[in-house]
Parts: sequence; C-alpha cells; structure tokens
Amino acid sequence: MKLDKTYYSNQDVLFLAKDLLGKVLVTRVNGATTSGIITETEAYAGVGDKASHAYGGRRTNRTEIMYQQGGVSYVYLCYGIHYLFNVVTSLKDEPHAVLIRAVEPLAGKDIIEMRRNRSVDKASVSSGPGSVSKALGIDLGLNSKDLTGNEIWIEDHGLRYDDSEIAATPRVGVDYAGDHALLPWRFFVKNNKYVSKPNKV
Repeated sequence: MKLDKTYYSNQDVLFLAKDLLGKVLVTRVNGATTSGIITETEAYAGVGDKASHAYGGRRTNRTEIMYQQGGVSYVYLCYGIHYLFNVVTSLKDEPHAVLIRAVEPLAGKDIIEMRRNRSVDKASVSSGPGSVSKALGIDLGLNSKDLTGNEIWIEDHGLRYDDSEIAATPRVGVDYAGDHALLPWRFFVKNNKYVSKPNKV
C-alpha cells in the first residue's frame, strides 16, 4: 500500500524517521522498477535544527522544496558526487525532512546490481545515502516529485520494528551543527547488514 499525504503531514519528524524503517522505497526509472526496504534514516527538524538545510529559516532555490507540504522528494547533490534522497514531511512552511541513508534491496535486484556493478549480497550495494540513490536510480530528475505519484514513492508492507530493534545514534557528517551534531536523530535497524557505518550499537 502506497503511503498517502496524511502520513507525511505528521509534524513529529522523529516519529516518522523511526516509522519509515521497514517501509519500502520504490522508483520507476525509464520503465524499470526497483525497490528497497528502508533500514536507516536521519531526521532533520526544520528551522531550529542546526544541521538542517533550512536552519534559521534559510530559503534558497535548492531548499525551497523543504517548505512544501509533506509528501514530496528532496534530492540534492552532496560534495558534487552523491545524490541524497530526502522525504519532506510535516506541514507547509515547516521544513522537516528525513534522509534515507540505507535500504535492503527488494525488487529489481538485477537492475540494482547493474547500476552498482556489484552483487546485492554485498552490504555496500545500498548502504549509505549515496549508494541508495545509485542503487535505485535516483538523481536530480527525481527532485520535487509527489511521493504519491508513479516515479518515486514509499509503500507499507506491514513490516514493523519495536524500539528495542532500533538503534538511535548521532547523525553522520554534521559536525558543523555544534551541539546539534550530538542529537541521537539517526535511526537504524539493529543487526541488519544493509546499514552504513558506524553500525554497531
């Protein structure tokens, strides 16, 4: 079942970052459908979060998408190399987002292997946000897309994790955020190999 707009409108970005674990991210690119079970996320809590692109109410051509009603994609280029896929959440003008950091390959494994030039049995195939995008064919062409549409979306397959099965650690690569770099807003499924490092609890 495809998640609808009301799901993404939830104003509790930490809840959504955890709840998205076990959901299935699906892309349809050039007629090819691939998907993966979300195993790792990070929450970014809008204008008050020093690690967020929207901190302090910053609005640029790139970040404007974050201010839309939840349920759209925010894809950006990191270090000029990696495309990173984020789910915009919450209400209009409240720029919350969840970064998808890792998935476990599900559908279209042969296509994922071709895109990544490695076996889906290798954790590195889709661990880390840049690898997720490569595996699922995500680039800037999938930025600002309606997540209830037919190009990129998320499905609920009924997979749930208890809090005891989820690790909460500081986010990765946000040292610039000062004290906010220490917030335990990165969530991942314990004992799942498709999680980026550090992945020990």
